[in-house]
Amino acid sequence: MILADSHAHVYSEQFKPDRDAMLNRAYEAGVHTIYMPNIDHTSIDVMLETEARFPQQCHPMMGLHPCSVGKHFEKQLYEVEEWLGKRPFVAVGECGIDLYWDKTLLAEQQEALRIQMNMAKQHKLPLVLHTREAFRETADLVEAAQDGTLRGVFHCFSGTKEEAEEVIRLGFKLGIGGVATFKNGGLDKTLPGIALEHLLLETDCPYLAPMPHRGKRNEPAYLPLIARRVADILGKDEEEVVEATTRNTKELFSAAS
Repeated sequence: MILADSHAHVYSEQFKPDRDAMLNRAYEAGVHTIYMPNIDHTSIDVMLETEARFPQQCHPMMGLHPCSVGKHFEKQLYEVEEWLGKRPFVAVGECGIDLYWDKTLLAEQQEALRIQMNMAKQHKLPLVLHTREAFRETADLVEAAQDGTLRGVFHCFSGTKEEAEEVIRLGFKLGIGGVATFKNGGLDKTLPGIALEHLLLETDCPYLAPMPHRGKRNEPAYLPLIARRVADILGKDEEEVVEATTRNTKELFSAAS
């Protein structure tokens, strides 16, 4: 089975000792396509170096992560815009709102997201959204900006059935990762009844490793564990889940298909 990891930080410092071996393990596990979200100006070089070494497997996005949004975030967004005009990327992201660590910069995060939504429209690219402890705040901004041209994914989705249905109404996909395998992750209650056409699979590596690797470094080779769990939750054949989510992912990020 051929899989696509819709969200993986394979350029992370945590993979520095064994990046090549890790990406080879991913390929051997069937993960032939990996989409890399950018964090900020410090991650661009190593992300593009990873693409250069594995151009058929690893495809970069360009954006500014909400946790990297400070008081003077405009300079970093100028750099994002400059890169988007310079060469192809598969998406704008990851961007969004994160109120888990710090709530004091909400206004700045909201403005940074508005700007990046406009970039996505201008460049006709999908958005990859980070919504940690901030689903409502993010969804409200997306709804206000949705003119029929915005598309993308709420990555690392772990919300309620009602929130899932709202994401779908907004024209976005649900990125499902390791949380689906957690005993109290909640997705066993959210996902039943959600059509496969709305789902992408992701690892968000090196974070959020699925069971039985929870608490350890995550990597794309573990994506089949997530696919298996999603198939169990939906009562579907694993191959059907893999085929549908891989197709959805490649269609969304069509520049790299």
